[in-house]
Amino acid sequence: MHNDSNSGAPGTPSGRIRRRRGSNEVPPEVVKANGNHLLVNDRSKYKSMLIRAYSSVWMIGGFAFIIYMGHLYIWAMVVVIQIFMAKELFNLLRRAHEDRHLPGFRLLNWHFFFTAMLFVYGRMLSQRLVNTVTLDKFLYKLVGRFVKYHMVTCYFFYIAGFMWFILTLKKKMYKYQFSQYAWTHMILIVVFTQSAFTVANIFEGIFWFLLPASLIVINDIAAYFFGFFFGRTPLIKLSPKKTWEGFIGASITTIISAFLLANMFGRFQWLTCPRKDLSTGWLDCDPGPLFKPEYFTLPEWFPAWFLSREIAILPVQWHALLLGLFASIIAPFGGFFASGFKRAFKIKDFGDSIPGHGGMTDRMDCQMVMAVFAYIYHQSFIVPQNLSIEMILDQIILNLTFEEQLAVYKKLGQIIQERTFGES
Repeated sequence: MHNDSNSGAPGTPSGRIRRRRGSNEVPPEVVKANGNHLLVNDRSKYKSMLIRAYSSVWMIGGFAFIIYMGHLYIWAMVVVIQIFMAKELFNLLRRAHEDRHLPGFRLLNWHFFFTAMLFVYGRMLSQRLVNTVTLDKFLYKLVGRFVKYHMVTCYFFYIAGFMWFILTLKKKMYKYQFSQYAWTHMILIVVFTQSAFTVANIFEGIFWFLLPASLIVINDIAAYFFGFFFGRTPLIKLSPKKTWEGFIGASITTIISAFLLANMFGRFQWLTCPRKDLSTGWLDCDPGPLFKPEYFTLPEWFPAWFLSREIAILPVQWHALLLGLFASIIAPFGGFFASGFKRAFKIKDFGDSIPGHGGMTDRMDCQMVMAVFAYIYHQSFIVPQNLSIEMILDQIILNLTFEEQLAVYKKLGQIIQERTFGES
């Protein structure tokens, strides 16, 4: 019989505290501690705050540098985050004793992971890769072959993993192996669904990745500090240190930050222009009406310390308010879900890769919810629904091969010539 982490003192009649099997109730000691574990009552809170602040400075600095480097580097960062998340989640249901009897079983998890990565990113970025190598005939043919046989390649990689799994099944370990197989597929769905939306946001314009991600960071930091100094009222039993003061203070801070950050980010073409290939060159595009300032005159009764009665507001700032509202009200439920998930597995954090923060998954719980919403919002309310010349050209560039683009060009030339002669 394995040792129970909730064992009682030796003098107790049963030797350990028993709970109903399968109960989803929050342990009573956690409920009792819900008021005692608030940050305002935590004696070691300043030490933990310093560790957390030190890690945050390094993360924000590294994040800013990667944003400066551009789309490909941000994509690479997303891939690294995915690998860390997958590693942490794979380890949740692992048992060392069983794994020792299944050599190579962990490698199978990673086989499925990289097969899923090839499938998701191959479908998303294949045409951008084609656009990048158009001028090199050899690379163009090579990439063309990859795009043509991409789906069948991924399918056979998956089937190879499936056969590998069947051939490694061992008697008396079937239940563990099949639970690991199902767990692996659930992880792939969770990790790659949100990351696919994240990468799509990046190539639609860094703005649509940077603003939502920044709002989650701001909300998290603001909630921590408001709860640190003012938190008195517990918010939810799943997260004993979360308070209403932190939640409300963070919500107000996030919505104001969304409006201001949208104005700042929206003035840089490097952030607003979409990337249609996989190059790293500078971008130059028409930013569109969302990123062109509109001027408003302030009323006479407004405070006189404003240098000008006229202020410039980008239309995208109004959309940013809705993103800020979602980041402050809805996205934190991703964190609450993760908290409940960790309680189910009786762990404090998913990992320890980030001092003071836990694992990579602990940092990405709200980001996952936000990335999906940002993409859906962008496609529903930002992307023009009526056809325009730019939209048609984008479809031609992204979805047709170079030969097909030439055919369209020649056919369009013939049509224009026929119409010209007809009118004359």
